[in-house]
Amino acid sequence: MTRFQLQWQVTESDANKIIKDFLKEKQISKAALTDIKFKGGFITVNGSEQTVRYTLKQGDSLTIGFPEEYPSEGMQGERISLHILYEDDFILVVNKPAGMSTIPSREHPAGSLANALIGHYEQKGLKATAHIVTRLDRDTSGLVLIAKHRHVHHLLSEQQKAKGVKRIYEAFSEGVLTNRIGVIEQPIARKKDSIIEREVSPNGQYACTCYEVISCYPTFTHLKLQLQTGRTHQIRVHLSYLGHPLLGDDLYGGSVDLINRQALHCCELSFYHPFLEKHLTIQQELPEDMRQLI
Repeated sequence: MTRFQLQWQVTESDANKIIKDFLKEKQISKAALTDIKFKGGFITVNGSEQTVRYTLKQGDSLTIGFPEEYPSEGMQGERISLHILYEDDFILVVNKPAGMSTIPSREHPAGSLANALIGHYEQKGLKATAHIVTRLDRDTSGLVLIAKHRHVHHLLSEQQKAKGVKRIYEAFSEGVLTNRIGVIEQPIARKKDSIIEREVSPNGQYACTCYEVISCYPTFTHLKLQLQTGRTHQIRVHLSYLGHPLLGDDLYGGSVDLINRQALHCCELSFYHPFLEKHLTIQQELPEDMRQLI
């Protein structure tokens, strides 16, 4: 498959609608329709090309073909082994190791998850670029949701905005938390004079993190966490604010005596698959460096 296509059989309830209105109901964005019109896509009804003003009839077979996608200029595919937990024609879920950037940066221009994805697509003969829905920090491990096409990315991003994409994390924080269950509601802003670091600030954006204690050890606590918002470094900043920074997170005050990266792992990902029309939940156990802490 070199071009992403969608097809529908028109039912009685959709008869007499023009294609433009029908596609709007199917969450095909205006930007996508513009791309289809001007960048090499197509719209056909029963095999014949039509415009968006065509009036559908019951029994019509409507097909839209999106323009071919290409990786961004300068984004090279790399043959990097990926731990894929789920893959179909629309979606990928990958277990990202700690130490791998999600996308290339000036400091780490190669070896990213995006580079590995493009390499994976090239091996499969897919013309696609990396559409990463849920990003993780370089030194955070765990599950990442990826769309194989711009339109799929659009649908999943809208679902994410509506809090339909849920991620659960496990972490090890310094000290012993006295409350077994808690909610941290503190606004987060970029730290003054820093490009990377964030902090709790009254001028920041609303942020909410829910946590539950799994186990307590003499010097650290094993936690399960769920984000209600998706601010940069949210878990790291909130736990540091509580006085219990993540083990290994030296940027936010965590000790590196037991582990040399932030002890944070995305262990569960759940979302509604817009094409299979069902909810999926994917889980991944702790990586070896975090298991060794226990």
